[in-house]
Amino acid sequence: MTDLSLTMRISASGMRAQGERLRVIAENLANAQSTGMSPDELPYRRQTIGFHTVLDRVSGVTLVEATEARADPGQFIRRHEPNHPAADAEGYVLYPNVNSLVEMMDMREAQRSFEANLSVIDSSRQMLTRTIDLLRA
Repeated sequence: MTDLSLTMRISASGMRAQGERLRVIAENLANAQSTGMSPDELPYRRQTIGFHTVLDRVSGVTLVEATEARADPGQFIRRHEPNHPAADAEGYVLYPNVNSLVEMMDMREAQRSFEANLSVIDSSRQMLTRTIDLLRA
């Protein structure tokens, strides 16, 4: 494999990992207001994702992979809503431990990282194309 194709492979692994991160963030945002249906039922719990490196033995490069999504152990948000079906005896409802502002910032960071990896792939593709054009001349 050429250095440029290895670069593209590394960037593609970064894009896959960030794509997985974006999926988890979207799931968190979609469930930000999901409560239980009864006082005994817990609401949605925010999911987090991490990254780790793996050695690709075929190409000899280190790639990035997303880890399994894990539940965030943070505290649920309590709101006083005595008329809600999930309200406890004191009238409090548990809401997910999802902060939409944090999720949006994480989403923007993941998007920028995805775009940076895409830019590397595009630059590598352009260099390969120029090299082929020079060899043809």
